[in-house]
Amino acid sequence: MTEMSKEYAAALFALACEEQAEQTVASALEQIFSVWQENPAYGELLASPAIPQSERRQMIAQAFAFAPQHVISFMQLLCERGRIRILPACVEEYRRLLQQWESRAIAKVTSAVALTEEEKAALAQKLQRFGSRTVTLECTVDPSLIGGIIVEMDGRLIDGSLRHRLQQVKEVITK
Repeated sequence: MTEMSKEYAAALFALACEEQAEQTVASALEQIFSVWQENPAYGELLASPAIPQSERRQMIAQAFAFAPQHVISFMQLLCERGRIRILPACVEEYRRLLQQWESRAIAKVTSAVALTEEEKAALAQKLQRFGSRTVTLECTVDPSLIGGIIVEMDGRLIDGSLRHRLQQVKEVITK
Protein backbone atom coordinates (compact mmCIF):
# COMPACT_ATOMS: atom_id res chain seq x y z
CA MET A 1 0.00 0.00 0.00
CA THR A 2 1.41 3.37 -0.97
CA GLU A 3 1.39 6.61 0.97
CA MET A 4 -0.66 8.06 -1.86
CA SER A 5 -3.42 5.46 -1.49
CA LYS A 6 -3.45 6.10 2.27
CA GLU A 7 -3.85 9.83 1.71
CA TYR A 8 -6.68 9.41 -0.80
CA ALA A 9 -8.49 6.90 1.42
CA ALA A 10 -8.05 9.13 4.47
CA ALA A 11 -9.56 12.06 2.57
CA LEU A 12 -12.55 9.97 1.50
CA PHE A 13 -12.96 8.64 5.04
CA ALA A 14 -12.86 12.17 6.48
CA LEU A 15 -15.57 13.24 4.03
CA ALA A 16 -17.66 10.18 4.92
CA CYS A 17 -17.30 11.02 8.63
CA GLU A 18 -18.40 14.61 8.04
CA GLU A 19 -21.54 13.31 6.37
CA GLN A 20 -21.97 10.44 8.85
CA ALA A 21 -21.90 8.05 5.91
CA GLU A 22 -18.99 5.78 6.85
CA GLN A 23 -20.94 2.56 6.28
CA THR A 24 -22.67 3.83 3.14
CA VAL A 25 -19.33 4.70 1.57
CA ALA A 26 -17.84 1.39 2.71
CA SER A 27 -20.71 -0.53 1.13
CA ALA A 28 -20.38 1.37 -2.15
CA LEU A 29 -16.62 0.82 -2.20
CA GLU A 30 -17.09 -2.90 -1.61
CA GLN A 31 -19.52 -3.11 -4.54
CA ILE A 32 -17.17 -1.14 -6.77
CA PHE A 33 -14.22 -3.29 -5.69
CA SER A 34 -16.20 -6.43 -6.50
CA VAL A 35 -16.93 -5.13 -10.00
CA TRP A 36 -13.27 -4.12 -10.32
CA GLN A 37 -12.08 -7.63 -9.46
CA GLU A 38 -14.56 -9.31 -11.78
CA ASN A 39 -13.56 -7.03 -14.67
CA PRO A 40 -9.82 -6.26 -14.45
CA ALA A 41 -9.86 -4.81 -17.98
CA TYR A 42 -12.18 -2.04 -16.74
CA GLY A 43 -9.37 -0.56 -14.64
CA GLU A 44 -7.09 -0.53 -17.64
CA LEU A 45 -9.82 1.10 -19.71
CA LEU A 46 -10.22 3.87 -17.12
CA ALA A 47 -6.44 4.38 -17.01
CA SER A 48 -6.09 4.58 -20.79
CA PRO A 49 -4.87 7.97 -22.01
CA ALA A 50 -6.33 7.11 -25.43
CA ILE A 51 -9.82 7.75 -24.05
CA PRO A 52 -10.61 11.40 -23.27
CA GLN A 53 -10.98 12.18 -19.59
CA SER A 54 -14.52 13.43 -20.05
CA GLU A 55 -15.53 10.02 -21.45
CA ARG A 56 -13.80 8.18 -18.60
CA ARG A 57 -15.55 10.42 -16.05
CA GLN A 58 -18.86 9.68 -17.74
CA MET A 59 -18.15 5.92 -17.78
CA ILE A 60 -17.52 6.03 -14.01
CA ALA A 61 -20.72 7.99 -13.37
CA GLN A 62 -22.78 5.56 -15.45
CA ALA A 63 -21.20 2.32 -14.21
CA PHE A 64 -21.39 3.27 -10.54
CA ALA A 65 -24.58 5.33 -10.46
CA PHE A 66 -25.64 3.31 -7.38
CA ALA A 67 -22.82 4.87 -5.33
CA PRO A 68 -23.05 8.13 -3.40
CA GLN A 69 -21.92 11.16 -5.40
CA HIS A 70 -18.78 11.70 -3.31
CA VAL A 71 -17.63 8.12 -4.06
CA ILE A 72 -18.16 8.72 -7.78
CA SER A 73 -16.27 12.02 -7.49
CA PHE A 74 -13.48 10.21 -5.63
CA MET A 75 -13.12 7.70 -8.46
CA GLN A 76 -13.27 10.45 -11.07
CA LEU A 77 -10.52 12.32 -9.21
CA LEU A 78 -8.34 9.20 -9.20
CA CYS A 79 -8.97 8.87 -12.93
CA GLU A 80 -8.19 12.53 -13.66
CA ARG A 81 -4.94 12.37 -11.72
CA GLY A 82 -3.86 9.16 -13.45
CA ARG A 83 -4.13 7.16 -10.24
CA ILE A 84 -7.14 4.94 -10.87
CA ARG A 85 -4.90 1.87 -10.57
CA ILE A 86 -4.46 2.52 -6.84
CA LEU A 87 -8.20 2.08 -6.24
CA PRO A 88 -7.80 -1.43 -4.71
CA ALA A 89 -5.21 -0.09 -2.23
CA CYS A 90 -7.52 2.84 -1.41
CA VAL A 91 -10.38 0.44 -0.70
CA GLU A 92 -8.14 -1.65 1.56
CA GLU A 93 -7.00 1.44 3.46
CA TYR A 94 -10.61 2.68 3.79
CA ARG A 95 -11.51 -0.71 5.32
CA ARG A 96 -8.64 -0.37 7.79
CA LEU A 97 -9.70 3.16 8.75
CA LEU A 98 -13.31 2.05 9.22
CA GLN A 99 -12.29 -0.87 11.41
CA GLN A 100 -10.11 1.40 13.50
CA TRP A 101 -12.94 3.93 13.80
CA GLU A 102 -15.33 1.16 14.89
CA SER A 103 -12.71 -0.18 17.34
CA ARG A 104 -12.51 -3.44 15.44
CA ALA A 105 -9.49 -5.36 14.33
CA ILE A 106 -9.10 -8.15 11.83
CA ALA A 107 -6.70 -10.91 12.70
CA LYS A 108 -5.50 -13.00 9.79
CA VAL A 109 -4.95 -16.46 11.23
CA THR A 110 -3.14 -19.19 9.34
CA SER A 111 -3.14 -22.64 10.88
CA ALA A 112 -1.84 -26.06 9.90
CA VAL A 113 -5.35 -27.54 10.30
CA ALA A 114 -8.79 -25.94 10.38
CA LEU A 115 -9.65 -24.43 13.76
CA THR A 116 -12.79 -25.52 15.55
CA GLU A 117 -15.39 -22.94 16.51
CA GLU A 118 -14.31 -23.26 20.15
CA GLU A 119 -10.66 -22.64 19.21
CA LYS A 120 -11.64 -19.64 17.12
CA ALA A 121 -13.70 -18.18 19.96
CA ALA A 122 -10.89 -18.70 22.49
CA LEU A 123 -8.30 -17.15 20.14
CA ALA A 124 -10.53 -14.16 19.38
CA GLN A 125 -11.08 -13.62 23.10
CA LYS A 126 -7.32 -13.68 23.82
CA LEU A 127 -6.59 -11.32 20.95
CA GLN A 128 -9.31 -8.94 22.17
CA ARG A 129 -7.56 -8.71 25.56
CA PHE A 130 -4.28 -8.10 23.73
CA GLY A 131 -5.67 -5.28 21.59
CA SER A 132 -8.62 -4.15 23.75
CA ARG A 133 -10.98 -4.10 20.77
CA THR A 134 -13.36 -6.44 19.04
CA VAL A 135 -11.45 -8.93 16.89
CA THR A 136 -12.73 -10.65 13.78
CA LEU A 137 -10.78 -13.67 12.60
CA GLU A 138 -10.02 -14.43 8.97
CA CYS A 139 -8.86 -18.03 9.04
CA THR A 140 -6.92 -19.92 6.39
CA VAL A 141 -5.26 -23.32 6.42
CA ASP A 142 -1.65 -23.94 5.35
CA PRO A 143 -0.51 -27.55 5.93
CA SER A 144 3.13 -26.52 5.40
CA LEU A 145 3.09 -24.98 8.89
CA ILE A 146 3.19 -28.55 10.25
CA GLY A 147 1.52 -27.39 13.47
CA GLY A 148 0.62 -24.22 15.38
CA ILE A 149 -0.67 -20.92 14.02
CA ILE A 150 0.47 -17.59 12.61
CA VAL A 151 -1.51 -14.47 13.53
CA GLU A 152 -1.22 -11.13 11.76
CA MET A 153 -3.05 -8.23 13.39
CA ASP A 154 -2.50 -4.48 13.39
CA GLY A 155 0.74 -4.85 11.48
CA ARG A 156 2.16 -7.33 13.99
CA LEU A 157 3.07 -10.92 13.25
CA ILE A 158 2.93 -13.65 15.85
CA ASP A 159 4.46 -16.82 14.45
CA GLY A 160 3.68 -19.77 16.69
CA SER A 161 4.05 -22.34 13.94
CA LEU A 162 6.06 -25.52 14.30
CA ARG A 163 7.76 -24.70 11.01
CA HIS A 164 9.07 -21.45 12.54
CA ARG A 165 10.26 -23.19 15.69
CA LEU A 166 12.07 -25.85 13.65
CA GLN A 167 13.74 -23.08 11.62
CA GLN A 168 14.94 -21.48 14.85
CA VAL A 169 16.37 -24.79 16.07
CA LYS A 170 18.09 -25.28 12.72
CA GLU A 171 19.69 -21.84 12.97
CA VAL A 172 21.02 -22.62 16.47
CA ILE A 173 22.45 -25.94 15.36
CA THR A 174 24.16 -24.55 12.25
CA LYS A 175 25.90 -21.68 14.09
